Amino acid sequence: MFIVNIYLRFAIIVVGILGGIALSVSYGFWYGFPFWFTGFIMLLGYIFLGTIMSTNQLLSQQRIEEAEARLKLTFFPKLLLVGYKGVYYMTMGAIAMQKRDMNAAEIWVRKSLDAGLPTDNERATALLQLVMIAANKSNLKGAQKHFADLKKLNVTEPMLREQIKEVEKQLKMAGGATMNPATLAMMGGRGGFRPGGKRRMPRTR
Repeated sequence: MFIVNIYLRFAIIVVGILGGIALSVSYGFWYGFPFWFTGFIMLLGYIFLGTIMSTNQLLSQQRIEEAEARLKLTFFPKLLLVGYKGVYYMTMGAIAMQKRDMNAAEIWVRKSLDAGLPTDNERATALLQLVMIAANKSNLKGAQKHFADLKKLNVTEPMLREQIKEVEKQLKMAGGATMNPATLAMMGGRGGFRPGGKRRMPRTR
């Protein structure tokens, strides 16, 4: 999916709206209409979609600090569309996990589930993150509970399904121990299934 650079978007918003208004005042409505209309559309896109997609592009490249800075450019997360709001919180959780801040990650992931996620793939990703967080804290029962909830979902993403199978093997072998670090690295690192990745966008409601 084509993504407009966030700084270019901001420039188009400012130039489009202010320039359009100036032209409309000086020369008439229709002279400025294309400019302020374009700026207005860009503004709505930013308000309702935020910077989630470009953030996850940076995450997929392991550019964690840049991804965190980019997500912070979503200044009005409460105004995001329903599906995007949950994905925004889940992305915050993914960044916290990359930074090994499991307490913050758990808060954000739980918040994403409460906010609502658009498909079973996103919900499964959030629950899998909770499995990883619980395993990291040596909370095997908590990990198993989250995994049981995850198994009720209809997961269609091939990569995510493979990750679930691998985590299931680890849970069966855990026996009270922390999950294999290799599994945690696979899920939180390079190549993992990420919210906002290469798949269809959340449907609006």
